[in-house]
Amino acid sequence: MSRQSQTDRPYDIVLFGATSFAGALTAEHLAAHAPEGLRWAIAGRSAEKLERLGERLPAGVGVVRADASDPASLRALARDARVVATTVGPYLAYGEELVAACADAGTDYLDLCGEPEFVDLMYVRHDARARETGARLVHAAGFDSVPHDLGVYFTVQQLPEDVPLSIEGFVTADAAFSGGTFASALHQIARRRQMAAAARDRRRHEPRLVGRRASAPLGTPRFAGEVGAWALPMPTIDPQIVRRSAAALDRYGPDFRYRQYAAVRHLPVVAGGVAALGALVAAAQVPPARRWLSDRLKPGDGPDAQKRARSWFSVRFVGEGGGRRVFTEVSGGDPGYDETAKMLGESALCLALDDLPRTAGQVTTAVAMGDALIGRLRAAGIRFRVAATR
Repeated sequence: MSRQSQTDRPYDIVLFGATSFAGALTAEHLAAHAPEGLRWAIAGRSAEKLERLGERLPAGVGVVRADASDPASLRALARDARVVATTVGPYLAYGEELVAACADAGTDYLDLCGEPEFVDLMYVRHDARARETGARLVHAAGFDSVPHDLGVYFTVQQLPEDVPLSIEGFVTADAAFSGGTFASALHQIARRRQMAAAARDRRRHEPRLVGRRASAPLGTPRFAGEVGAWALPMPTIDPQIVRRSAAALDRYGPDFRYRQYAAVRHLPVVAGGVAALGALVAAAQVPPARRWLSDRLKPGDGPDAQKRARSWFSVRFVGEGGGRRVFTEVSGGDPGYDETAKMLGESALCLALDDLPRTAGQVTTAVAMGDALIGRLRAAGIRFRVAATR
């Protein structure tokens, strides 16, 4: 299906899960930044909540009833849109039918998924069909993993071409977790065996790199003098997304390696963080404890505007290759909500409106949108900068 054949669809963008906390923020961002003439709609299962949200949006924004448990409604939604962005998670529980519908209809798909098992399963089950129809399936289009994926992409551009490259990312933030992110994390921690099995199955299906290498090994705790902080390895989806971008783009060089860390200033905080993570992993294996934790921060909950205004994030990158060393940074405000809404909203606008490389199937933000999305995020207030070079 060509892109041109989609122009008769009723909507350029449909935002599914628009009445969730993150969804409503994304809808407000689209309302403030969508160009005149953009045909877009909000979608969800509750007519009452959609109506209340619609009252805060400009006239002419469409309203679509769809339910994650009703595959027919999702297929109709996908057929009526050029781009579908969804905030409905945990994605492992609620996401696959929409991915399948978009892959089959040739509709571009975006989500906020930080669940490695889901992303791997969707690759195995739906990448081939999406390539046939021209659909771009883009996961992790929020704080997981836009700053990391595009930050590495930006850093690579500051380094020499056709040489081995090594990049390390150091994450600091002062912000609250979103309820959806917490629910997804608990779900994945409780499914470590299934997550490992999905990763193995993906490796069996993925084409192997020939003549190049791209890796994202887990680092070891250390004091990182280059950023003046203790570095704790982050076993998140971000390094996997970066590695896939590196495998797809020759600009990352013949031998690319990425490691990601949480940067912590004080050693007692390091010890406390390790202990807390261990306790969370242990509790997530016990169903009653997992349910108790889930009730503490439910999907759809979020902090008020004042608390979000005080929140911030910074990801600092140290890149080396060809005798050159570069320090870059991606930074912004509240990562879990405000900036995630910008990232998802601008990604949807980018896919719908910008002149992009021709890609299809499961692709990353760097591969699908690269420079165009960086430009949009900069205009929206997220900073990409070169701090120093040596």
